[in-house]
Amino acid sequence: MDVCPLVFEPILKRRIWGGRRLESLGKRLPADVPIGESWELADLEEDQSLARGGLATGRTLRWLVENWGDDLLGGANLFEGRFPLLIKFLDAAQNLSVQVHPDETMARKLGGDVRVKNEAWYVIHAEPDGAIYYGLNDGVGRSAFAAAITQGRVAETLRRVPVRTGDCYYLPSGTVHALGRGVMVAEVQTPSDITYRVYDWDRVDAATGSPRELHVEQALECIHFGAGLPRQERAHVASVWTTVTRLVTCESFIIERVRMCEGLEQAIPYGGMVVWIVLEGRGEIEYHQGAKPMIFGTGDTVLLPAGLNEARIKVLQDAMWLEVTLPQASDPARFDELKAAVPQEQAPPFVQIRPPQAER
Repeated sequence: MDVCPLVFEPILKRRIWGGRRLESLGKRLPADVPIGESWELADLEEDQSLARGGLATGRTLRWLVENWGDDLLGGANLFEGRFPLLIKFLDAAQNLSVQVHPDETMARKLGGDVRVKNEAWYVIHAEPDGAIYYGLNDGVGRSAFAAAITQGRVAETLRRVPVRTGDCYYLPSGTVHALGRGVMVAEVQTPSDITYRVYDWDRVDAATGSPRELHVEQALECIHFGAGLPRQERAHVASVWTTVTRLVTCESFIIERVRMCEGLEQAIPYGGMVVWIVLEGRGEIEYHQGAKPMIFGTGDTVLLPAGLNEARIKVLQDAMWLEVTLPQASDPARFDELKAAVPQEQAPPFVQIRPPQAER
């Protein structure tokens, strides 16, 4: 089977803290069920994304990894034998639990299906009082945090950060965090679903009549007390037709926000695998002569295989997406790729702007 652009069926997850806002991304939600997550790209033991539309319809992401190999992944490495990314949308109608994920040391120690989990949140929507809980307040060490858990004062120890649409935060493993109510995000992470809850806002799960399980001992072992929060500097590349903003650069993935104007047509310039998380607009991708173009729109997550040759994009409506790639030492600079890809008769030379302040 020749490689082709891929879009997958969403895997919807009922969550006690979920709501209905994922419908704004085109997700068809079951009635009267709080849906907190839509898994867009997953290769886990019990959750496999299924391709929809095109030549690969009905194939699992696992099948595509095993059968397309380098034509899918290019030079990207698997993550412990799995597709190296897990992509989700999260809708927090209520606060998520305060939680932490294991780092490599703890993952090796615990073994089994425990894997390191680095993640990033891009804020798609935030109510006026929307916030995330991101790390601990200055001076809160292990003993103070353990005491706060016992005394029911966890909320006092958390660093509350107001957020707005367009904010992006990197949350490496070992960082205490929680998504606040009224916030919807796109989440990019390593393929792991291991979460240790340390506090759940004293709520009771209506389905069971009991509080949800906490994992205090494991969480205390995983938290990086005293570690500074990561600083992410934004960088921009702009032309008349396209703007690219670097949001996150880390060991596990790179996230850039791409805007393209309606009417733009150009070759897709990448030499490696790319994921687009489409947040606005519509477009189409032409890939094989005689094949029907793939249409994408708001709420789609598009996987472009590395072996997709001579593909072209046509923007049907002003579009914005998050572009996710994997760090590879041999890759040329992404800015150079984009600069070379835009016909100069259509746009003036790119201008790269690096703001002096780090992202908050």
